[in-house]
Amino acid sequence: MPARPAKTTALTMQPGHAAPPSAVGTLGGTLFALALVLGLIFGLAWLARRMPGVAGMRGNGLRVVASTALSARERLVVVEVGGQQLLLGTGASGTRLLHTLETPLPVEAPAQPVPFAQLLAQHFGKKA
Repeated sequence: MPARPAKTTALTMQPGHAAPPSAVGTLGGTLFALALVLGLIFGLAWLARRMPGVAGMRGNGLRVVASTALSARERLVVVEVGGQQLLLGTGASGTRLLHTLETPLPVEAPAQPVPFAQLLAQHFGKKA
C-alpha cells in the first residue's frame, strides 16, 4: 500500500478586534439620521396643520373685537360670534358672559404702523 501523504492544514489568524469604521460610512450614517429626523419633524408639522382641533380655531367665525385689561389677571373682551357681539369677563376663575350687545361696537380699522425710519427721525429730532 502506498504511503499516504500527511494532511496539512493552514491556519489563518483573525485579529481580535474589528477594523474601525471608515469616515465616509460614519458621515453617511449621520447625514441619513439627520435627514430622517428632519423629515419626521416636517411630516408631523404638516399632519398637525391638517388635523381638526390641533391647529387651533382658525377661520371659525370667532373674532375678538375689543379687549381691555382690568388687572393683571382680569380682562373685559368683546367677541363677535355669528354676527352677534358678546361682552365677556375673563379672569382666574374662568370666563363668563356679562352682556349681549344689541348694537354692535364699530369695528376700528387697524392702525397703520409707522415706518421705523420716521420714528427714528422723530426721536432724534426731539433730542437735537
